[in-house]
Amino acid sequence: MKNIISYLFAGIIGGCTFYGLQTYASSDVQPSTPVVSPRVNATPVAHQSLRSINPTTPFDFVKACENTTKAVVQIDAAESAKSASERGSSEPNLFDFFGGEMFGHGFGGPKKGNGSGVLISEDGYIVTNNHVVGFADELTVTLENGKEYEAKKIGTDPSTDLAVIKIQGTGHDYLELADSKDVKVGQWVLAIGNPFNYLASTVTAGIVSALGRDLDMIEGKKTIEEFIQTDAAVNPGNSGGALVDANGNLIGINTAIATPTGVYAGYSFAIPSNLVKTITKDIIENGDIERANLGIAGYDVDEELAKQQKLDKVMGVYVAEVTPGSGAQFGGILPGDVVVGLNEKVINNFADMRELLRFSKVGDTIDLKIMRNGKSKTIPIKIRKTI
Repeated sequence: MKNIISYLFAGIIGGCTFYGLQTYASSDVQPSTPVVSPRVNATPVAHQSLRSINPTTPFDFVKACENTTKAVVQIDAAESAKSASERGSSEPNLFDFFGGEMFGHGFGGPKKGNGSGVLISEDGYIVTNNHVVGFADELTVTLENGKEYEAKKIGTDPSTDLAVIKIQGTGHDYLELADSKDVKVGQWVLAIGNPFNYLASTVTAGIVSALGRDLDMIEGKKTIEEFIQTDAAVNPGNSGGALVDANGNLIGINTAIATPTGVYAGYSFAIPSNLVKTITKDIIENGDIERANLGIAGYDVDEELAKQQKLDKVMGVYVAEVTPGSGAQFGGILPGDVVVGLNEKVINNFADMRELLRFSKVGDTIDLKIMRNGKSKTIPIKIRKTI
């Protein structure tokens, strides 16, 4: 009996001790979210900002998906037998940027392919990649609800790998292009598309891992690249699909992956929405866009050259060569000229001139300011397709 009483007494003492320790410890523990003091003049604690995120709150993309997947479509593209015959058998088939997926089977035969697109207006305009639809004259668009439409190609721009097609009808769900200048490295993004042509409306998540990538992926004499790099998983069939932020804003068009295998290997690349906005507007207004270079080769002016050319300061691009048949030649630009301005914008170096000419296309006219024998002269140059 004495033993039982002793054990009971010891248990009571131990329990009280444990309770006291717990109470003392809990009084020193900070809550998982900051507590706002009702005092107006309270001084904030410096380290509280580090606790502004509640790690126990689950983060998901449900709302972003609900707001975006209905605007992402599947595109089946095909070249008619007539077009294939006219093209001839000497041209190799087109390869998808997503690691080499071949469009079509057999050299010279009709090309076929598939990809994704994004509705950008309620009346059926769809932006996608040029490499998805550029070769095709037969286009079928399938909406997220399974409804199919025949589509018309409005135009393409191979230099940016963008294209616009259109389906009939109004009241379509669509996404507005957001401002990609707001995109930051490290933010969450979603890639939405139709990988492998059978996983319709697939959503994957990742973060922005780099901005402004110029990887020379787009083949052609003139290319415009400033990709958003992400680690959201994309694969063949995602071409032309949407890259959206955590709020469902359209910030890019998925275009390419870096891969040694032909499927996703860790990095994907999207054309930023601000570039998409500029190019799609141009395509809708003017149709196919054909880029061309000005037609000069040269180098930055240095101090010695500035003295020789009687320039007031070190600036401009010295013209060493003029391409035969180019707009520069037809406009009257000569070797030895120094380009110091373009469309009333100052040109300090070759990088300035390249940036100002990046969106120029065949048929555009630009005003080129040059220095020749110490005298200033402005020459209108019509951009021509170089032979």
